[in-house]
Amino acid sequence: MTTQPARLTVLAGPTAVGKGTVSADIRARYPQVWLSVSMTTRAPRPGEVDGVHYHFVSAERFEEMVERGELLEWAVVHGRNRYGTPRGPVEERLAAGEPALLEIDLQGARQVRASMPDARFVFLAPPSWDELVRRLVGRGTEDEEERERRLATARVELAAEPEFDHVVVNDDVHRATDELVRLMGLAAG
Repeated sequence: MTTQPARLTVLAGPTAVGKGTVSADIRARYPQVWLSVSMTTRAPRPGEVDGVHYHFVSAERFEEMVERGELLEWAVVHGRNRYGTPRGPVEERLAAGEPALLEIDLQGARQVRASMPDARFVFLAPPSWDELVRRLVGRGTEDEEERERRLATARVELAAEPEFDHVVVNDDVHRATDELVRLMGLAAG
């Protein structure tokens, strides 16, 4: 018996919209959904665990993976750190027929669209600009200069919403998670 390949779902949206929070909710409430763990060259934030939230790697290791074609997508984010999605684990899950989710930035989503146009692209939107600013400031993980850089990036990212197949407003984490899971064709609890 042959397993039907699954359809990849790509979740993207502006900085501080809650992509990581929605992904953590999916991890906790929908264990049947496989979440890709991205690689990054940035340092871990407080509470982040290597291999769970990200694979934290050196710039040299990241560059080796790019040169070998081992990343499905990669980008320099906020003009500083590199983020990317290891290709192998994604392809293995899809071939096995397992629902797979990528939580990535806009640049990465565009690269995935170019290489996997049949993927489902979901834009996670904030309820308002003011709420996005409140969330970014409230998490307290960036200094003023970094916040301003991220807000400038967010304005550009918000303008890309029409490029996506679906929009989910993150006004309530559980509701947004359930809507995303339904879009993936799974029963939401």
